[in-house]
Amino acid sequence: MNSPRTTLYRDKANAKLMGVCSGIADYTGVDAFWVRLGFLGLTFITGGSTIPFYFLAGILLNKKPAHLYSEPDEQRYWQRVRQSPKRTAREIRAKMKDVDRRLAEVETFYVSSNPRLNAEIERLR
Repeated sequence: MNSPRTTLYRDKANAKLMGVCSGIADYTGVDAFWVRLGFLGLTFITGGSTIPFYFLAGILLNKKPAHLYSEPDEQRYWQRVRQSPKRTAREIRAKMKDVDRRLAEVETFYVSSNPRLNAEIERLR
């Protein structure tokens, strides 16, 4: 089952009609104006055959939960996860390696400057 943050919803809060385009915009991180413009362009190019799909999506998609994101940074993070999960995982691993390296530096500093602590750590090994 998908996480609520990785699911496509209708975004009624920013909707013009049913919230499908604004939901796609929220899901992808693209501005709603460009999604709507793209939909209109696609509608004219295909002779209106996209309109039934719009209404079908409007009926089938759930409404976006009111408090899906607690802050804008969280929303941007989940948009990036949906766009490229592998890239996001690599970025998180890199950040965790950096945190691990910095913690090792702190540990080295405190152990090297405190001989009693150093002896206690060596005794535990």
